[in-house]
Amino acid sequence: MMPKLPFLKKQKTDTSTSLGTADRSEIFMPSRRDFLKIGSLAAGGFVLGVNFQCSGPKGEVITFAPNVFVTIGSDNIVTIVAHRSEMGTGIRTSLPMIVADELGADWSLVKIVQAEGDEEKYGNQNTDGSFSVRMFYEPMKKAGATARHMLVEAAAKEWGVTPAECDTEASHVILKESGKKIPFGDLVEKIKTMELPKPEALTMKEFSSYKLVGKDVPIYDAKTIATGQAVFGADVNLPNMLIAVVRRSPVVGAKVVSFNDAKALAIPGVKKVVKIDGPGLPAGLDKPLEGIAVLAENTWAAIKGREALEIEWDLGPNQTYNSAAQLQEMLKSTAGKGTVKRARGNFNQAKSASGKVLERTYLAPFYAHSTIEPPAAIADAKADGSVEVWAPTQHPQWARGAVAGALGIDVAKVKMNVTLLGGGFGRKSKPDFVAEAAVLSKAAGVPVRVQWTREDDLHHDFFHSHSAQRIVATLDKTGNLTGWNHHTVFPAIGSSNTPAPPSDGELDLGARDFPYEVPNIQIEAHESSAHTRVGWLRSVSNIHHAFAICTMLDEIAEARGLDPVDQALQLLGEDKNLSFASEMVGDYGNYGEKIEDFPWNTGRMKKVIQTVAEKSNWKQNLAAGKAVGFAAHKSFLTYVACVVLVEKDAAGKITIPEVHYAVDCGIGVNTDRIRSQFEGGAQFATSLATTSAITFENGQVQQNNFDTYQIIRMPQAPKKIEVHIVPSMEKPTGVGEPPVPPFIPALANAVYKLTGKRIYELPFKI
Repeated sequence: MMPKLPFLKKQKTDTSTSLGTADRSEIFMPSRRDFLKIGSLAAGGFVLGVNFQCSGPKGEVITFAPNVFVTIGSDNIVTIVAHRSEMGTGIRTSLPMIVADELGADWSLVKIVQAEGDEEKYGNQNTDGSFSVRMFYEPMKKAGATARHMLVEAAAKEWGVTPAECDTEASHVILKESGKKIPFGDLVEKIKTMELPKPEALTMKEFSSYKLVGKDVPIYDAKTIATGQAVFGADVNLPNMLIAVVRRSPVVGAKVVSFNDAKALAIPGVKKVVKIDGPGLPAGLDKPLEGIAVLAENTWAAIKGREALEIEWDLGPNQTYNSAAQLQEMLKSTAGKGTVKRARGNFNQAKSASGKVLERTYLAPFYAHSTIEPPAAIADAKADGSVEVWAPTQHPQWARGAVAGALGIDVAKVKMNVTLLGGGFGRKSKPDFVAEAAVLSKAAGVPVRVQWTREDDLHHDFFHSHSAQRIVATLDKTGNLTGWNHHTVFPAIGSSNTPAPPSDGELDLGARDFPYEVPNIQIEAHESSAHTRVGWLRSVSNIHHAFAICTMLDEIAEARGLDPVDQALQLLGEDKNLSFASEMVGDYGNYGEKIEDFPWNTGRMKKVIQTVAEKSNWKQNLAAGKAVGFAAHKSFLTYVACVVLVEKDAAGKITIPEVHYAVDCGIGVNTDRIRSQFEGGAQFATSLATTSAITFENGQVQQNNFDTYQIIRMPQAPKKIEVHIVPSMEKPTGVGEPPVPPFIPALANAVYKLTGKRIYELPFKI
């Protein structure tokens, strides 16, 4: 089943029950059944469960199972279940931090346990769309406050004082006046018999009193990662396990006509060859591609066995597909009328009355996720029909369901263990590789690890769609921007060979939510079709929309004789909350949140723009051979402005010596992780802007490894990245994806200032 994500098809929201970010989570004492579910986590300790009911990634009300458990042991250890997937974002650290800080726990005495993928136990575990902190911030605080309240009550009773005279600190309850203290662990037996406090009795700490939240906290897994002890997908080894590599259909939709495995089976170490039946077309988002798997005692034998396979393919309808030809067809379509998705004023009249018209087109390629850890998954299918799986998955429930569907068993028979992820970017939310392992383990009767190579990863990804855009801007005779007409076309996520325009959700990622005070706006979408598998990649269609919009705005500022920063502040107008409802054709998604709960606030955007201009010394006089570019973009409810400095070295090569970001993500839970996400985002975006592109000929990907699908090397990487976090007490929002969109146009605008050449197509060489 496809996950509900904001960039897929728009879902209706029942406003009578939609909670936005309202927190209706419940704290409860686990039942006997709950203790059986969580097993050793509850041994000898006091356990609280958190039953979340809050808004999901599409704004719908989600009532979760008891999906996070907090245990306080008699040994003073606080154990917190991490029910999200850790892929470098630090979420496995940040959410437990909130509980620990509100509780008053000593962070060195906190133990974090990774939850298995199980919706009944832990509810929604989809770690995607930059919504984990925004969804769970308030419930996590409530869990910590509940446990703190009970500990204080128990200690106060023992000391014969009022609870108001007590507090918690460093995993102790303390008597404020005397400094007398008692460890949490000594109170466990007492609080086990207490009733839970009513929600209205709880008080949350003042933000200024937090010792973890809002501070730099190293990720919980830092030591095990640095010392090689951390367990990623390919690190799992089981007795009698075979390694599988798969020759997958070279063209999406291709089918095996026949195959000869004699030469493969003759290779020492190869034990079995298994055919995997694919879904055909449409390929879907959670099914393995058709292919032939070679199972061997080691990876090398499996790879050599795959090379020896003789396969005859029916390549199907996509065998003539050429991405360059489609991109030109898409570009041509933007010259005509599209489906109007937002309208303000009358653009055609503005164009007729204009003093100047600027018209530009923009192209961006397919992108691969190219996570440093290629997909890998381990499955152990048992004789009783059950299966246990280990996988680096962003979406454990979806993976569990895909395995159950592939094997034709009830989902309850699938145990899903979640390992650390060596990068995700949206790729590892798709469970095709996990289902492959389960199918092959059942066929072989032993545990199987499916190992993708880098070539597999690049050839068979769920690619970020290529795109074509045309923007027409009109200026009146006095130089005011009077009209904005944006045409956009790209294969929609989840689409097949049937032409269709992008969904409203995809258009809301940077195109329809154009925030500037332009009297006449017209946003149009055009039809295209996908001839390969497409999916979401870090910041999704914000990537190409921000590139086009922010480079066009820079060009408009030049035409008007204005500084780009000054123009952005001018066009945002007075500080206000924007509502796009009256201008939208269809509902505005707002990343799954009600616009009144997370409004588009021009004042917050202006603040990040002003901050980045100040911190980067934007208007400084630069020496010859240096230039700066600016862009600002809001995505995933987070406001970001970016300034990029470029420089020509002695050999004439362009380098990126300095980058400045200003970010308003509401309450910043772990400032270390915020900075690291933006530092990594700048590197990721540099690759998208300057080196990376996937192309298809005859339906097949032309890039094979990092020699042809390049990610930046150290000489090309930004050298210094400054991240300026704007203080805010607004609701927390995501930071995994927002660094990417504004960086690319800021870099392009800087390169233009340096070279005099405008950039209209990605990637461009520096």
